[in-house]
Amino acid sequence: MMEETWVVAVRSIIAFLTLIIYTRVLGKQQMGNLTYFDYINGITIGSIAGTFATDLSSKAWIHFVALTIFTIITIIFQFITLKNRTISKLMDSDPTLVIQNGKILEQNLHKMRVKFDELTMMLRQKDVFDITTLDYAILEPNGSLSVVLKPENQPVTAKDMHMHPPKSKLMTELIIDGVLIKQNLKERNKDINWLTEQLKKQNITVQDIAFAAILPNDKLYIDLFKDQFQEKTDMGDYKGPF
Repeated sequence: MMEETWVVAVRSIIAFLTLIIYTRVLGKQQMGNLTYFDYINGITIGSIAGTFATDLSSKAWIHFVALTIFTIITIIFQFITLKNRTISKLMDSDPTLVIQNGKILEQNLHKMRVKFDELTMMLRQKDVFDITTLDYAILEPNGSLSVVLKPENQPVTAKDMHMHPPKSKLMTELIIDGVLIKQNLKERNKDINWLTEQLKKQNITVQDIAFAAILPNDKLYIDLFKDQFQEKTDMGDYKGPF
């Protein structure tokens, strides 16, 4: 019994490390952006890895070979779909127009096996509560919905107002769990003296800070380990012990 436990533990570690390496080789992609082929492919690779870790009735080498071959086939298909548009469309399908000029295209919707309440849910997720404000809605191959508002319903931009706002910046992490990230400080053209001066104003040290970041407007955001609240906000309505 103890011997089997150690075998499973070792095989699990090998399967885990192999999955990390192979998924890195296959490339980065968010779960929400996976096509049906990518989704099924991920389930299959995960299933092989799970069997690799726990199936003691067969040799680990067999599962490792299967996992490797399946990954190689996936990489080959990735290159083929990059070079051949026909095969790419066969594997990933085409975007489908489901709304045009505020009208639902029922035939296309039924073809994609999407119900009306599913469509309205996806519209709400896009902050669209009035279907007549849409010019187009497109169901993407990964199942997400893209929408185009009618010109009169589109938000006004700085370009429309002939304004020239400053160039956008990103928030830069500066301190995490009381540890200063000096490289990020340098990237924002700041130095230790600047940081020391900011901390002195609030009478705190780097070790007091759980998280700090330089905001896009160059101001310093600080969250302390010991936050002081006058009153805690309770989002729930359950008064039980948990």
